[in-house]
Amino acid sequence: MADGTHEVFNQPDPLVGYNLFEGNRPLRDALKFNAPGLDTAPLASLGGLLGSADMQAHARLANVHPPQLRTHDRFGRRVDEVEFHPSYHALMAAATAAGLHGTPWAAAGEGGGEAVSPHVLRAAGFMLFTELEPSILCPISMTYAVTPALRGNPAIDADWGPKLASRAYDPALKPWRDKPGLTMGMGMTEKQGGSDVRANTTQAAADGSDAWGRRFRVTGHKWFMSAPMCDAFLVLAQAPGGLTCFFLPRVLPDGSLNAIRIQRLKDKLGNKANASSEVEFHAATAWLVGDEGRGIAQILEMGTMTRLDCALGTSGLMRQALSIALDHTAQRRAFGKRLLDQPLMRNVLADLALESEAATALAIRLARAFDNTGNAHEAAMARLLTPVAKFWICKRGSHFAQEAMECLGGNGYVEEGGEGIMARIYREMPLNSIWEGAGNIMALDLLRALRKADAGAALAHELAPAKGAHPGLDRMVAALPAQVEDMATEVQARRLAQDVALCVQAALLYQTAPSAVFRAFCDSRLAGWMPNAPSGGAWGPAFGTLAAGTDFDAILARAMPR
Repeated sequence: MADGTHEVFNQPDPLVGYNLFEGNRPLRDALKFNAPGLDTAPLASLGGLLGSADMQAHARLANVHPPQLRTHDRFGRRVDEVEFHPSYHALMAAATAAGLHGTPWAAAGEGGGEAVSPHVLRAAGFMLFTELEPSILCPISMTYAVTPALRGNPAIDADWGPKLASRAYDPALKPWRDKPGLTMGMGMTEKQGGSDVRANTTQAAADGSDAWGRRFRVTGHKWFMSAPMCDAFLVLAQAPGGLTCFFLPRVLPDGSLNAIRIQRLKDKLGNKANASSEVEFHAATAWLVGDEGRGIAQILEMGTMTRLDCALGTSGLMRQALSIALDHTAQRRAFGKRLLDQPLMRNVLADLALESEAATALAIRLARAFDNTGNAHEAAMARLLTPVAKFWICKRGSHFAQEAMECLGGNGYVEEGGEGIMARIYREMPLNSIWEGAGNIMALDLLRALRKADAGAALAHELAPAKGAHPGLDRMVAALPAQVEDMATEVQARRLAQDVALCVQAALLYQTAPSAVFRAFCDSRLAGWMPNAPSGGAWGPAFGTLAAGTDFDAILARAMPR
């Protein structure tokens, strides 16, 4: 008698072998709106690569074989190296080949422009890559952020800039001259300060000058320094003139190792493929970038770009979680029909689809501002939308991932197999909300931006195209000026960040999405909004509470990944 107890049925096939870009209608429509002249052929090519079985295998292996620290070689010599699985390097090579690091700065020059839109192109690629594997994008993001900062030292910029924009990847620890491509990281956070970098105690002592300018010896301790195997870092240290930004390479121009001592790698909740470290500098050699005492201003400029990546990254993770949930429920059956056809599941999935599309619309709109920094309105929107997008999208991420995981039931909670990606997404989600300034920091940044003279007018101009499109949106927009005026204290700053985010997302969806998406978003998020409601109105905290009259068919069809 045959043993049929192990017959496998009603188990979905994994989501693999599909094109992440071609299946993402919300992203494609956001690109048409924000960069109508953009050549999306590179994104289609990248989307096909990232959806392949080979690349998914690399993502899995890079996470199950995390980086390992080697402080000494077998003879007792200090080496301070981090060893990575070959799949990590395969992913890094793919990300640099796609130009997701410093490449946009070379393409944009000083002004960029809508016809080229290198930052929007890069943003879309960054989102797509996050769907595959977000951990390795930490050094990619930091290289993107620090590349323009090096203009504060023209000599270093001339030597390093072209190789930071190169699409070649070389993980070897050797002098910059001998490498076709370079990556950079940052070392800002110290154990006593956290976000309060003014409390940093790392010291920099003058040590003469050379072809790269004023040279210093840096001594101190950094509590978090991600990607310690980057070729160089921008670090903050106390100089005679105050807190200052320095360029600190791993390998010195003469080929010797700099005095960077990696104390340990952090054991994190997620982000497993990326090495985050605690380091000490023992009179490490560094060069001045910019002027003494301007470290805070420079780190804020770099933080603006990494905060963009936080919004992009969480948007990409949302899209991947949604895609897995949709694909799973389209195959798995329960109670006589597909999960996707069950009314409550349709409500949950449609609600998640609205959240994902709104996040995509806001993140790509923010990227557009980086391509048009010479435009006064775009510069104002970059100041406003950076903290808004970073706060709101990243805050929604963990809740989104939990709900998407629930769509898979127990299969979503396991680490193995194609659906094990969902557990990885869930562990990754809190990172972008914490990194580069947690929620309170973002809300306070928004307050500072709104207090500038042109900020209110810029926000009103941004929201004007959707005026009259939905009564809930009109009420919310009309109340924003009074909310800003009421911000004599900071206690309501998070509420203001939420409301600005929802208004901007709704206005963007009105211009980029079908009517079914726009109306369902406003009906659920904005229709019950009242200025004094403690929770923001009638909108409930759980996904899956859309009205019975919602056009579920249109929303779900638009969101399907394949």
